Amino acid sequence: MVMKAQGCKLRAIARSLQRAPSTLSRELARNADEACAPYNATTAGKRAQALRHQPRRRAKLAPDTPLFGVVTDRLREGWSPEQIAGTLKRFWPNDCTRSVSHETIYTALYALPRGELRKALIACLRQGRNGRRRRSQGTDRRGQIPDMVSLHVRPPEVADRLVPGHWEGDLIKGAGNASAVGTLVERSSRLVMLAKMTAATAPAAVEGFTAVLNRVHEPMRKTLTYDQGKEMSQHKQLAEKAGIAIYFADPHSPWQRATNENTNGLLRQYLPKGTDLSGFSQDELDAIAFRLNSRPRKIHGFRSPFEVYAELLKKAQEAEANKHSSNVALGT
Repeated sequence: MVMKAQGCKLRAIARSLQRAPSTLSRELARNADEACAPYNATTAGKRAQALRHQPRRRAKLAPDTPLFGVVTDRLREGWSPEQIAGTLKRFWPNDCTRSVSHETIYTALYALPRGELRKALIACLRQGRNGRRRRSQGTDRRGQIPDMVSLHVRPPEVADRLVPGHWEGDLIKGAGNASAVGTLVERSSRLVMLAKMTAATAPAAVEGFTAVLNRVHEPMRKTLTYDQGKEMSQHKQLAEKAGIAIYFADPHSPWQRATNENTNGLLRQYLPKGTDLSGFSQDELDAIAFRLNSRPRKIHGFRSPFEVYAELLKKAQEAEANKHSSNVALGT
């Protein structure tokens, strides 16, 4: 106040007080009006004391708000904070009172007092995946799958995801690798299908995957990309029974089947490591797949895989019908 009254420049005052000039500028803007009244330290001090006792703005996701109830309901359904936030914004894009960011959701959960509610809600969050152990380099000494076709020669349309009907597959292993569940993911829509396996063997893989793939409409059943697991050594029988072309990724290259790898991580929420997976029936596996397929996905603008798959299937069926009509008209 004294230096300002003496006409000192703002930066000179800042150097003397060892403060940033911006700090002083904000203080003067809050408590002085050069046209009416100069800066008064006593008045500024009293105002600061009064503001310290004013209540803070109420948290947007306080536990007693309706929005908190909506968020917790979706968390218990297995949705992630990002999926919840994206869906709320999708339905109410211009109403900030009915939407919230995913960071706010995380903050609200971890700000809850210790107790059963906090414990239960945090348990609903996805578990982070552990970093992959780097495999040793060298020659692959596993037995080779006969007559396998590399993904490097599959149709180019598979890579860009614009044409539906191309799948990625894998097995999720249970406790001691004694049980397994087959996973299939459609690359364009990210639709998930699970197959019950009687064992992690080639005959069981043919039986399990055939049963599930034959439930898929023919226009949406074009190719399947798999890793070089020995359970696919009878891939020719599977290709014939399911009417699908099968291609194989390179060894130790999970990024070539990234959609399936990511989906397996999501499925571990329902099929934890160390679990005996043989106890799950096909109906129970279908219920798990339904939960994943009905969740909104960021990559789809927070639409669900069900919504996207239905649109793609309709377009594929219409294209098939038009093709058939043209062939009939030409007499072929």
